[in-house]
Amino acid sequence: MGNRQGILMALASLVVVSVVVVAAVLHVLYEIRFVGPVVLLLGFLPWLPIVLSGRSVRSTGADMAFGAVDTGLLAAAALIGAELAGVLGAIVGGLIGDSITNSLAGIFEGRASEYLRTRGIEEARTPVSASMGKMSGSLIGAGITLTLAWTITGMALP
Repeated sequence: MGNRQGILMALASLVVVSVVVVAAVLHVLYEIRFVGPVVLLLGFLPWLPIVLSGRSVRSTGADMAFGAVDTGLLAAAALIGAELAGVLGAIVGGLIGDSITNSLAGIFEGRASEYLRTRGIEEARTPVSASMGKMSGSLIGAGITLTLAWTITGMALP
C-alpha cells in the first residue's frame, strides 16, 4: 500500500473534506435552507481523494452502500424521534436507529462486496477507500433522506 492510500492520506482527506462539508452545510442551513440536495451533492466530494489515491470509485462500492443505507435510515430514525419527542427523541432515535442500521447496512455492504469480487473489481479496503467511500455513501444517503423528508412532508427549518 502506497502513501497515497495510507493512514496519513486518509486522515488528511477526512479533515479537508469534513471542513468543506461542514462549511457548506452551515452556509446552506443559515442562508438557503435547502439542505437535502446540497448534502446529496456533497456526497461526491469524497470521490476526489479516492481517485487521487489511485483507486477507482467503483472499488469503494461496498463502503458507499454501507454509508448510504446506514446514514439514510439513521436520518429517518432521527427525524421520526424528533417528531415524536423533540431533541431527546432525535438523539434516542439516532442512537437506536444507528445500531439497527449498522447491521442492515452490513448486509448491503457484504452483498456489494461479493458483487464487486465476482466482476473482478478490486475492492480490498485501504484507509482512504474505506473512509472516503463510507463518507460518500453517508452524505448521499443523508441527502436523499433529507430531500425526501423536505419534499414529502414539507419539513423546513424555522
